[in-house]
Amino acid sequence: MGTEKNVRKSMPASGSAPAAAPAGVLPPLSTEQVRLVANTVRVLSAEAIEKAGSGHPGLPLGAAEIGVILFGEFLKHDPTRPDWPDRDRFVLSAGHGSMWLYSLLHLTGYDLSLDELQRFRQLGSRTPGHPEYGRTPGVETTTGPLGQGLGNAVGMAVAERMLAARYNRPGHTIVDHRTYALVGDGDLMEGITNEVSSLAGHWGLGRLIVIYDSNRISIEGSTELAFTESVAGRYRALGWDVAEVDGYDPDALRQALAAARANEERPHLIIARTRIGKESVKEDSAEAHGAPLGAEAVARLKQKLGWPAEAFYVPPAVYQLFAERRTAWAAARSQWEQRFAAWQQAHPEEARLWQEAMEQKLPDDLEAELPHFTAGDRVATRSSGGKVLQAAAKKVHYLVGGSADLAPSTHTYLKGEGDVGRGAFGGRNFHFGVREHAMGAILNGLSLHGGLRVFGSTFLVFSDYMRPAIRLAALMRQPVIYVFTHDSIYVGEDGPTHQPVEQTESLRLIPGLEVFRPADAEESRQAWIEALRRTDGPTALILTRQNLPVLPHTAEAVAEGVRRGGYLLQMVTPESVLPDRTAAAGANGSSAAAPGTVNSAVPPANGADDDDLKLTLVASGSEVALALAAAEKLAAQGYRCRVVSMPCRERFLRQPTDYQRSVLPNFGRRVFIEAGVGNGWYRLARPGDVVIGIDNFGESGPAEAVARHFGLTADAVADVVRRT
Repeated sequence: MGTEKNVRKSMPASGSAPAAAPAGVLPPLSTEQVRLVANTVRVLSAEAIEKAGSGHPGLPLGAAEIGVILFGEFLKHDPTRPDWPDRDRFVLSAGHGSMWLYSLLHLTGYDLSLDELQRFRQLGSRTPGHPEYGRTPGVETTTGPLGQGLGNAVGMAVAERMLAARYNRPGHTIVDHRTYALVGDGDLMEGITNEVSSLAGHWGLGRLIVIYDSNRISIEGSTELAFTESVAGRYRALGWDVAEVDGYDPDALRQALAAARANEERPHLIIARTRIGKESVKEDSAEAHGAPLGAEAVARLKQKLGWPAEAFYVPPAVYQLFAERRTAWAAARSQWEQRFAAWQQAHPEEARLWQEAMEQKLPDDLEAELPHFTAGDRVATRSSGGKVLQAAAKKVHYLVGGSADLAPSTHTYLKGEGDVGRGAFGGRNFHFGVREHAMGAILNGLSLHGGLRVFGSTFLVFSDYMRPAIRLAALMRQPVIYVFTHDSIYVGEDGPTHQPVEQTESLRLIPGLEVFRPADAEESRQAWIEALRRTDGPTALILTRQNLPVLPHTAEAVAEGVRRGGYLLQMVTPESVLPDRTAAAGANGSSAAAPGTVNSAVPPANGADDDDLKLTLVASGSEVALALAAAEKLAAQGYRCRVVSMPCRERFLRQPTDYQRSVLPNFGRRVFIEAGVGNGWYRLARPGDVVIGIDNFGESGPAEAVARHFGLTADAVADVVRRT
């Protein structure tokens, strides 16, 4: 008990906090207070990781003082209201150091109990191995894949500037916060951080403050093995303000943070020199990074710090200190609410727009204002989608987005809505440059911040660059919209490097991501509506470069069918064949099917009876018109064909069984057609059914020639059906 008394006596009285924290900054803690709170973070983290049997103690022990200064003095937040719109955002980009964050959230008063710290990394706990958005109060984003968090922070910082430009008025400032992030050596090795940092410097995001926990250790050992560049020099070249401090000098940290807050001309990088696993026997060792210290090492840590042997002990004075600070934080939040109420009264129209944006409320007349398209016309779905987007943007004022230097090709530039740029944050168009990695992560940050609905666009084949960010958007249930054009081998002459084959199917594999590949302009219209309606996860729109015919269906049938993910488009029977529709669909007379592109789950029985002549042709995107053309050729030979458009297989698979059976009946054969890998269609295939796809990379040549090469013609499809 002697060591326990030493700990308790080392905490001087904190004094009374002011009624409200000016601009979110509280009076400094004493040196003794900083040391005691930092050591509390160290011990809690080490013990939780030890109890879990896994985790990363290096960062929590090494960066404890940084957390105390940031959370205890500078961060404008209210733990009792973690959703306060004008709070400062904090992102732990180095998400493996999650116990650092959980310890600070617990101590400062968020709804995260000591019991939850003891359940670190356990199934169902609020303290998962890496921070997860929506699971833990105070966690602003899901991090762990290194570099993504910094990209999210850039998105949050630009969102703050955009909302300030839209809603602040003279005498009424309701958007006035900053974004902080903690990054490690691993973050800054990842290429994505260079992309997002380049954009942050270009945009002049002076309210973005990033602390670099520079301990010069990674999993394999010293960063000298692979990372010897001048980070300070790189960031200065990217347009950032850079400061270098001792990570254990509270005054130096305070001065650097205060200077960063005072200068809003450019983003800030504070390089804090630290020691991984500080105070433990594994200090300065790669062994401290990703494994528990060991029971003996934890005991020695507690002994060195003069800590009681009691497990998960927190000095009462630490709780008292933050109880007093919560009073100040709550007062600051209350004062903001009073300012917000005054702003609402003075600017009721802006207040209405604010509420709509925060609730992601769509106007009642949105669908009525979106264009329809005439059957028989030929239009690429990227073009029709662009026209729908323009009309939607006129009605949904908080819809913003951009492209990775491809807006003229993806048709996603919002005309007349201005650009986002340095000192000009009232616009709605982002120019991300050739930076898909950055675009994906920044979109997530914009969405997480709140108050904006976001989309981003590029060619489908380059969605691979964005995959980690798309996966995180799905994990966090963020309603980001991705517009992916140039969706298949019909890209043609650009060849296999630009012809997506596996990308659509690979996107469908991401849980929670809805992938729409519309068959024509009307389906693309409805796909945009479904994407805008969705608020519980991301949506990918897969659109064509080439023109497609507007198919013969009613607007009501399209609306219902796309909403359900798949529907019966048309019955094509020997009695209903229209000889000229094959030409209208753009099919040609080739009958040769490319080897290796046709797959039959199980060969059908020999001989043809009435059931053999019943077919259901299922397709998505451009292949729906192909299926119609093939159906007409088959109908002329006695087949009775149901043509099904399936723009969103994920939606269809969630429909009631009765509906699925009405679209895909159990009688007859099913033929699935898509200009890409066919693996996923086997979820719907039965013995004897056929999948026609492309199980190889594309070829360079005119689009129709490439299609003939791969057997994607009406004659070739009909021939496959007859032969299998």
